Amino acid sequence: MKGLKKKRRIQVIAVAAIALALSTALIGYALKDGINFFRSPTEVVETPPGESETFRIGGLVEEGSLKVNESQQITFNVTDGNAVVAVSYTGILPDLFEEGQGMVGTGRYISGVFQASEILAKHDETYMPKEVIDALKEQGVYQTPDGA
Repeated sequence: MKGLKKKRRIQVIAVAAIALALSTALIGYALKDGINFFRSPTEVVETPPGESETFRIGGLVEEGSLKVNESQQITFNVTDGNAVVAVSYTGILPDLFEEGQGMVGTGRYISGVFQASEILAKHDETYMPKEVIDALKEQGVYQTPDGA
């Protein structure tokens, strides 16, 4: 009788371990398309991602690069002070989007142009996404909002 209980306990533990591994694999598979990695313009230029990879890019909108045509096709350059990446976006930009300000875009890098599906801008005078600040600090070009 003791041997049967021990065998049953081992079977239950084995089934639970298999169920846990299977559920972890299914969750990972379901989330793989929802995970977007952040890259700075320098990282995109140095190691271009594949055309099928969706990722986030962030930096400052380069002065004088913003162009909008009649069909809501918007092009501009994003920079981290070290490299520049051309961005193309179709749609309506956030109200606070402007040249010289921080932005984060989600999309794909196709034929040397970042094709954005979403553009986010700062929300007030001092806000800039953490990823953008980190990338700018890494390049040595970040200045605090008060200029210090």
